[in-house]
Amino acid sequence: MSDSGRKPPRLRATRGTSGNGRADRRGTAKGGAAGTGKKPAAAKPAARRPAQRARRPARRRGFVGNLFAFLWRIVWGFTWRVSLIVALLIGGGVIYYYSTLQAMDELLDGRPRGSVTMLDRDGAVFAWRGAQFGGAVTADSVSPHLKHAVIATEDKRFYRHPGVDPIGIAGAIRINLSEGRGPLEGHGGSTITQQAAKLLCLGNRYDSAVHESEAAYEASCRETTLWRKLREALYAMAMEARYSKDDILSIYLNRAYMGGGAYGAEAAAQRFFGKPAAAVDPGEAAMLAGLLTAPTALAPTTNLQRSQDRAAVVVRLMEDQGYLTSAQAQEALAEPAVLSGAAEARAGGYFADWLMSSTPEYLTRDTTEDVVIRTTLDQRIQKAAEAALADVFETRVREGSEAQAAIVVMSADGAVRGMVGGRKQRVSGVFNRATQANRQTGSAFKPFVYATALELGWRHDDIVTDEPITIEVPGSRPWSPENYSDDFYGPVTLTEALARSLNIPAVKISEEVGRENVRSVAAEFGLVSDLADGPALALGASESTLLEMTGAYAGILNGGSAVTPYGIVDLRLRGEDEALIDNLGGGIRERVIREEAARELIYMMEKVVSEGTGGRARLEGREAAGKTGTTQAARDAWFVGFTADYVAGVWMGYDDNTPLTGVTGGGLPAEIWRETMLRVHEGTEPRPLPMLRPAPRPEPQPRTAGQEAPRDVGQTVLEQVLQDIFGGGTR
Repeated sequence: MSDSGRKPPRLRATRGTSGNGRADRRGTAKGGAAGTGKKPAAAKPAARRPAQRARRPARRRGFVGNLFAFLWRIVWGFTWRVSLIVALLIGGGVIYYYSTLQAMDELLDGRPRGSVTMLDRDGAVFAWRGAQFGGAVTADSVSPHLKHAVIATEDKRFYRHPGVDPIGIAGAIRINLSEGRGPLEGHGGSTITQQAAKLLCLGNRYDSAVHESEAAYEASCRETTLWRKLREALYAMAMEARYSKDDILSIYLNRAYMGGGAYGAEAAAQRFFGKPAAAVDPGEAAMLAGLLTAPTALAPTTNLQRSQDRAAVVVRLMEDQGYLTSAQAQEALAEPAVLSGAAEARAGGYFADWLMSSTPEYLTRDTTEDVVIRTTLDQRIQKAAEAALADVFETRVREGSEAQAAIVVMSADGAVRGMVGGRKQRVSGVFNRATQANRQTGSAFKPFVYATALELGWRHDDIVTDEPITIEVPGSRPWSPENYSDDFYGPVTLTEALARSLNIPAVKISEEVGRENVRSVAAEFGLVSDLADGPALALGASESTLLEMTGAYAGILNGGSAVTPYGIVDLRLRGEDEALIDNLGGGIRERVIREEAARELIYMMEKVVSEGTGGRARLEGREAAGKTGTTQAARDAWFVGFTADYVAGVWMGYDDNTPLTGVTGGGLPAEIWRETMLRVHEGTEPRPLPMLRPAPRPEPQPRTAGQEAPRDVGQTVLEQVLQDIFGGGTR
């Protein structure tokens, strides 16, 4: 019968087996003998000893390994827990900043203030002021050369990092330490994303309740502390999570300040090259990208050579990184970018500075909007004045002279067409001698003495005697005026006295018609500076600006009505049709003298140019009138005059009041005036002056006491005393 299905016999310990199941050495031997009938071979101790020796080193390695394993478990446990906490903190910071980010198109215009765009009388842009923004661009819409130039110079691993570049940071720290600076001083190793985060001020906006001032706010946005850098890194990573790489680059290209008042690539391209950012070539792109390092110092409007040198560095970087071929790089280096003619002109110069200073701050210097100003400037006339001044100083003034000059050209209604405030041209923010320098007017003031007399009934052919006189001035020494030539001409007509710029007749007339009347007429014509009180008033002892003097002469040309010089036609917000302000009260104002008196005075002033001291201002084939002026010791020299079309004033002197050498108003100032007016009137038909054209009188007769001109009822006792001193027949 088969045994299948039987349970196997239960195992029992043999006699040679110990109770714990392990065979006794002796029992095992006996069992072996009983089963075979043979005596078992004795175990060799040599086989046991090596096994024991092998186990001892194993025990030693296990102890050291266990120690290291124990320490590793402690370190690893601490590390992963700390790393987890740090990761959670970073993640939390990124999530927080992510939640605060705005839509990308809301982040493109980051200017602290608005801009001012100035248009000339023909509607062409001639000047920019403030924070100019040319319009939003994207990384795809700008020239590829500009995109590559920015990446090459600012962040060559831009498309390969998550917003923070550890390699770049390490390299920046190494450079800073090698140059003896702190690790965070100098090179920052910031990525384009981090720079965009800084431009966004980590999402913080200016709040007057929180920040002491806008300057303090901007300073806080530029902090470089370690804590600030950490927050900047978190914000950058949040931006990387929210926006695409090209979106981030677009934010950077629109918000970065690029010098010359231009914010963003479009404004900079228009400002410096007169073209859109989409059209810049490699050299221009390199110059724009180079500005990002130090926009104010490297702006081509500040220092073109320095800007070109920086652009050359960027071109080489573009070549090294494969963005330009060798041929393209060599071409860009051989022909570096330059300012366009329009860009040079758009500095605006003295005229733009004058407008900015004479317009309410909230509409210009402190505007938060983009403002467009239509002005009276005629760029052709502006260039004519600049060229005339440069020509005279180059050809007729000794080399190295530090003498200065200024020019103002305006229409008869006070609309300023051109302004030169000094020999240095195409500048901004410098001293403007046309509007800021108060200088003694000298004999250029005399037309207002004669204007007063003509208004009170005197005639151009009345006689006044040029002779020595002494005037008693209360509270001062007696005063004896002298002519420039130290000669006396006896009886002369008013016209002759003005044409020769005789001092004594002017003083006599001023005293007889009344100083207060002269002061009143001059002030009403626009000479608002503090006018002298004494008899020297008639000789131009008072001070005035060139702009005021030119405006006063414009009042004579227009028939005797005062004008307020102005440069603004209207001011409006960009995109708006309705003007916020017009010319700020400029233009023709009230009448000062009768039109007949003005026409007679113009006739007298024409003789100054055609027959008198202003001969060097004569314009062949065109009538001109004006007056020379030279102050004591020749510290100031003037010529102010007009044609039927324009009024122009010229001043010349030294800023420190050093006397001019060999210069009078009838000399270089008259020549500058002539050169200016020749260029201003180029291509225009001559027009006659609106002046009296009297029939010649056979013999001018002096007035007798009974034929005195009408006097103002406010005549003072002092005037009556002077009348008695001089007699009725001397004026």
